[in-house]
Amino acid sequence: MNHERHVRLFRNGRNQAVRIPREFELPGEDAILRKEGDRLILEPVRKRSLLALLATLEPLDEDFPEIDDPPPEPVDL
Repeated sequence: MNHERHVRLFRNGRNQAVRIPREFELPGEDAILRKEGDRLILEPVRKRSLLALLATLEPLDEDFPEIDDPPPEPVDL
């Protein structure tokens, strides 16, 4: 379902801006703006999980030294 609406561009200081109509509002405080040819595409910033972030990291190719890790001493309460 494509929605379309004519909007006006205006100046906000030295920046060009567009008022986003209520039916097109994005969630949150931030968005991603990118240009593809003569089109501007505005998308909400997706919250990424820690697992998604870790999946983007390159694996480490190092050997870590063995660490002496004895069990803790018992504590008498």
